[in-house]
Amino acid sequence: EVQLVESGGGEVQPGGSLTLSCSSSEFVFRSSTISWVRQAPGKDLERVASINSDSDTRYADSFKGRFTISRDNARRTVELQMNNLNPEDTARYYCTKGNVWWYSPSTLPRGQGVQVTVSP
Repeated sequence: EVQLVESGGGEVQPGGSLTLSCSSSEFVFRSSTISWVRQAPGKDLERVASINSDSDTRYADSFKGRFTISRDNARRTVELQMNNLNPEDTARYYCTKGNVWWYSPSTLPRGQGVQVTVSP
């Protein structure tokens, strides 16, 4: 069973920044594409970004220039740096194992998620 653990969520004011982290003890984590998705209340899962084993990245248009995904294979972690946050970014953020551009995010294993709330 895939185990992914997210951390780093919280509450921030508009314009602020947060860094989310995803970690796994799996050996194969290092060779896996890891993606971030999010889900706002009443909405479907939304693709955010992905990073493959070669650290090639892809972002949904809404997040280009604001969010940065990176990985540290030695630590088996993937981070999502989020800048210039706005209230529309309020959602539960999940890391998933797999490429969300190839597969529906709902079909991929993901962690428990972390809540990000952006409010004045």
